[in-house]
This record gives sequence, structure tokens and C-alpha cells, in this order.
Amino acid sequence: MDKKKYQNYIDEKAEVICGVSDEIWDYAELSLKEFKSCALYCRVLKEEGFEVTSPVAGIETAFTARYGSGKPVIGILAEYDALSGLSQKAGETTRDEAVSGGNGHGCGHNMLGAGSMAAAFAVKKYLSEKPAGSGTVIFFGCPGEEGGAAKAFMARDGVWKELDCALTWHPADCNQVSSGTCNSCIQTEYAFQGVASHAAGAPELGRSALDAVELMNTGVQYLREHMPEEARIHYAITDAGGASPNVVQPHAQVLYMVRSVLCRDALKLQERVDDIAKGAALMTGTKMKKKFIDGCSNTVPNKVLESLMYQNFEEAGVPSYTEAEKTYAEQITKSYEFHDDRLPGDAWEESTEIKKFVEEASDNGTKPLNDFLIPYLYSEKRSAGSTDVGDVSWLTPTAQINTVCFVAGSPGHSWQNVSCGHTSIGHKGLLCAGKVIAGTAIDLFEQPELLKAARAEFAEKTKIGYYCPVPEDAKPVLSGEKIEF
Repeated sequence: MDKKKYQNYIDEKAEVICGVSDEIWDYAELSLKEFKSCALYCRVLKEEGFEVTSPVAGIETAFTARYGSGKPVIGILAEYDALSGLSQKAGETTRDEAVSGGNGHGCGHNMLGAGSMAAAFAVKKYLSEKPAGSGTVIFFGCPGEEGGAAKAFMARDGVWKELDCALTWHPADCNQVSSGTCNSCIQTEYAFQGVASHAAGAPELGRSALDAVELMNTGVQYLREHMPEEARIHYAITDAGGASPNVVQPHAQVLYMVRSVLCRDALKLQERVDDIAKGAALMTGTKMKKKFIDGCSNTVPNKVLESLMYQNFEEAGVPSYTEAEKTYAEQITKSYEFHDDRLPGDAWEESTEIKKFVEEASDNGTKPLNDFLIPYLYSEKRSAGSTDVGDVSWLTPTAQINTVCFVAGSPGHSWQNVSCGHTSIGHKGLLCAGKVIAGTAIDLFEQPELLKAARAEFAEKTKIGYYCPVPEDAKPVLSGEKIEF
């Protein structure tokens, strides 16, 4: 079986694939509002011969695109939401908004979705030449990663249960197989309703919602001394009640983010934060309502799948760059307000051998484009952030890679990333990702013993059971919207 034939199909479809990435880049739609992006994917995938279903799990901008029949069933994950305030002209090396105050793909999700679609195209091509019942590929359109956690809502509704495994990737400034875990996270917004009154003339008649928010914040500060060391709690006041100090504020809201490694521990800590909110309302004579915003679990690494992805990464190779691309990248690095002295990738932190390799390959972290593959290292080290890919990984074996789509050292969620996301550098990175994922999926179809080993590892690591962070009655929402009493 010639995998290269199907990976080369990605090059044949490159104009369509990169065109979708660029069009999604232009749309730059925020979480759970990706209506144009969703419609574009659904149209292109239908034209390619997939069976498309939308919406999914009650989320209007979620969809699935299925091809084939029988087992195994392999899922490929996509994202396509942008970030607010990051509009930027493509390919520019200085800050220059395309739309004043507009949105931009500072996390590269325009490329993420297109690269995953490239893999789905190749796998479909492979399955189309196999007998019926040889297997199924499902491309999942997952909106709202930046503050919507659609994958966790889909987990609650059983979307991932039919999968034998899931594969995905994320744009980055390095080429590597991503291993390790991260934090679980729960976001909840608390609203307090009080009574307005003249702050000088009749303060005794007022009940301050802002006081309730401040007392809640104080209570959580004291909680910090009595929570697990690895846990984290952050907050932002999303409604301070008004601009006049001479009015007792009758309304106020605060958004809280509770993190811990395991979701079951984050859920326990969340209950304690809820109690503090109730206490703040009692102390101030106000009413309190809470609204679940989103939540996600930590990732479960899978060595079998990660090793296979690395093997396919080595076979596919990494992009090379023109002098013009290198010059652009070098100019971008000069725009950084703060320079990160860290070496690219993650594995070097746990291996002196890999650290030495990365130092040499990256010219001690000074290369503007990292044109090498970082050696694979299985890890269970925890990163501080969170991703809703974690909820997928608790329900089916999951693995992911990074490919170079950004200039080396580019800050996360930055205008520099937006600029690079609509260039040939980004195109090369997403096509590379598509080939690695496609090759991995084809190996799993061809070698069922690999999938069996991956599932055995998965079963051992998830035997404590999945704790879904999403309540049964919750619906996907965005933070900052006023909670009605």
C-alpha cells in the first residue's frame, strides 16, 4: 500500500484547501458565531463527496462530514474560530489592521481546520479504493475553542463514543508531536442583583451588587490558601455596575475560571467557589445567579498513537523555505516587544539529548523559521493552559501534532500570527499537517493491531472514568452577556 499516493492527493487539492484557509482567515468569526466558516466547510465537503450533518449537539456552527462504512471509525478534528481585536493585514511585518477594531486568527484556526480537511480528503481517497465496510473517517467541525468548548458539549452528548481514535493538530512555530497533559478548566459567570439608591442621601436603602462581587473576590482570595497546590483560579469583572459612585450599584457580574489537573478536582473546587458566591449575596442582601460558560478536561496522552504520528512525520518531512519567506520571518521577529529566550518545542525541557539537538538545529533559538522536526518524547508533564481536545481524549484515544505555521518565537494570540496565517508559510504548514495525519490514519486502517494497542493504553489511563465539566442543562454561550433575573 502506497501512502505517498494519498498524501500526494493533498498537493493535488492544495488550491482548494489553502483557499478555504484563506477564506476562513478573511471571515475571522468569533467563537460560536462562525456561520460563514461553517457554511463554507459544509459546501466544500459535500462537493468532495462527504455526508455532511449540521448542526451537531445543538451547536449551530458545529458539523460532521462522514465518508465510508464499517470499522474502524477515525475522527479528525477541526477548529475555525478567531479572536477579537486582532485584525491584521496579511504578510505585513508591522502592525496594520485590515479592519479597525476587527477580529483576527491569532491562534491559526483558519489553518487548523483546513489542514485537518486536507487529511480527511486524503483518507477519503484511500477509503474510496477499498472494499465497502473497510472503515469510516469523520471530519468534525468544532466551533468555539476560544471560549466555547464545543468539544466538551459534544462529549456530554455522546458524539465521540463511536470513534476508535481521534487525530488533530495545531499551528505553532515548531514541528513536533505534542505530548503531555494540561489543566482542566471551568468558566462560570456570577451575576448579582441589588437595589439602586442615592449613595449619600439614602445609602441604607441600597443593596450593592458591586459590593457582592468584591466580597466574592475577597472570599476566593482566602480560599487560595486552602486549595490544592496545582489548582488555579482567575477572574474578571465583566460588569462593574455603572460609572457613578453616587449610585449604589444595582447590578454587577464577575467571570471566574477554575483550573485543576483532573476535571473531578476542578468540579470540587468549583463547588467551593459557588458557596462563596452564595455567601457574598447573603452578606449584601442581594440576589445571585450563575451561568455556566464552558469547561474542558485535561488531555490524556497516548504513546502508541503519538509514536505512530512521529513515524509519519519523519516520512512526510517538514517544509523548506524560500529566501523571501526567511526575510519576512526575520522582519517579523524584529517586531516583538518582548523576546522569548526559550528554545522551540517542549521535549527539550525533559531531555538533555533533545535539548542539544534543538539548540543546534535552531541556532540556539535564533532561527526565524524552525525548519526541523523535534525528536519525539512521550511525556505526562502538565502545561498550565487548557483545551477542549482533552474531553475527546477521555472518550477515545487521541493524539496531535504541531507544524510550523508561525514565525519562531511569535507570541500566542498575536497580530504577528494573524499576518503569517495568510501566507505561503502557513500554507506549507497546514499541508504538512494534513499529510502527517492522513498517513497516520491510513496506517491505523491497515494495521488494526496498532489501534488495539492504542485502545489498551487508553483504557488503562482512563479507568477512573470521565467527569464531564458540562452540566446536563447547559447550553453553549459566550461570557459577558447580561444575566437576567
